[in-house]
Amino acid sequence: MSKHRVAVVQAGSTLFDTPRTLERMRAHCETLAREGAELAVFPEAYLGGYPKGLDFGTRVGSRSSAGRDDFLRYARAAIDVPGPETERIGAFAAQARCNLVVGVIERGGATLYCTALFFNDRGALVAKHRKLMPTASERLIWGSGDGSTLPVVQSSVGKLGAAICWENYMPMLRQSMYARGVEIWCAPTVDERDMWQASMRHIAYEGRCFVLSACQFLTREDCPPDYDCIQGNEPGTQLIKGGSVIVSPLGEVLAGPVYGEEAVLTADIDLDDTIRGKYDLDVAGHYARPDVFSLHVDMRPKSSVICTTDASNTTGGVQSDGFAGPDLPEPRDE
Repeated sequence: MSKHRVAVVQAGSTLFDTPRTLERMRAHCETLAREGAELAVFPEAYLGGYPKGLDFGTRVGSRSSAGRDDFLRYARAAIDVPGPETERIGAFAAQARCNLVVGVIERGGATLYCTALFFNDRGALVAKHRKLMPTASERLIWGSGDGSTLPVVQSSVGKLGAAICWENYMPMLRQSMYARGVEIWCAPTVDERDMWQASMRHIAYEGRCFVLSACQFLTREDCPPDYDCIQGNEPGTQLIKGGSVIVSPLGEVLAGPVYGEEAVLTADIDLDDTIRGKYDLDVAGHYARPDVFSLHVDMRPKSSVICTTDASNTTGGVQSDGFAGPDLPEPRDE
C-alpha cells in the first residue's frame, strides 16, 4: 500500500518538567488518532526541552556555579533510553496506532544527547538517532553522536530517516540517507527562520522524498518563573515561533508552514511519488558519478572505554549507551 496519512506536531515543552510535557504529548497523540495519522513527527528536544536563551554561565575560560545548577536541572529533565518515559511514549503510539518520531534529550551517563526516537505503530522503540553535530552553544550541553545511530527504518508507512535541525545542512549525511532509500525524511527542529522553509523544499527535491519538519512553538509561559529569558518575560513572548511543514518529493508544500500557535498538520501522501520523482533525478543512482565521487560512512559505534575479561570470555564488552549497538569486537593479542 503506497498511500498514507502523515502528520507533524508543532508544540513546545513545559521546560524542565518532563511529566507535564508527557501529558501534553498524550493529548496531541489523541488528536493524531482522531485524524487517522499513521506517522507523526514531534519537534527537536520536545521531551527534555530546548533551553533557548540560556548561557549556562559560560564565558571563555570560565563557568559559573549558577550555570552548573542550570545544567543539573536540565539533566534531571532528560530521559534514559530505554526507560519509563520511552515506555509511556510507546503506549501513546500503540493507542494511536501511529508510528512516532520524537525529539528527546537523552542521558548517556552524565552526558546529554539531542536524540530522535523511532516508535512503530505497535509501540515498540525500534531505533534512535543521536545528533551528530550540535550547533554553536549547543555544544556546551550536548555530546556528539556517532555513525552507529544513523538508521533508515522500515516502517508500515515506508522507509524513515531523521536529521535533526542543522544536521540537514550536512551534504554527506544527506547523501548517506539517500543511498539507503529513505522515503520519508523526518526533520525535528527548533529553526524558525524563513531560510528553513527553502531548505526543507530543497531536501525534498534533491532526495525525491517526502519531508516532515516539526518545529517547536515555545512561549515564555512554558518556562519556569526563574528562567533567565533574554527574549522578555511577558507570558506570551514567543521564544520559538514554529514553521512546521510537510513537503512532497517535487518540492511542493503539502501542509504549513504554521507560525504562532500549536498545531497538528496532516497530509495524505503517495510513496509512489518518490519513484515518479526519481525518473529524472536519483542522486544516489543514475544521477551519481561513482567514478568521480565516493563517500565512506563509518557506522561502527565509538566508545571511549571497552571493558573485556580474559581471552576465553569474549562477551564482557559493554557498549557505553547499552542500546541497539552491534556486538563489540573480540579482544586481540598484540
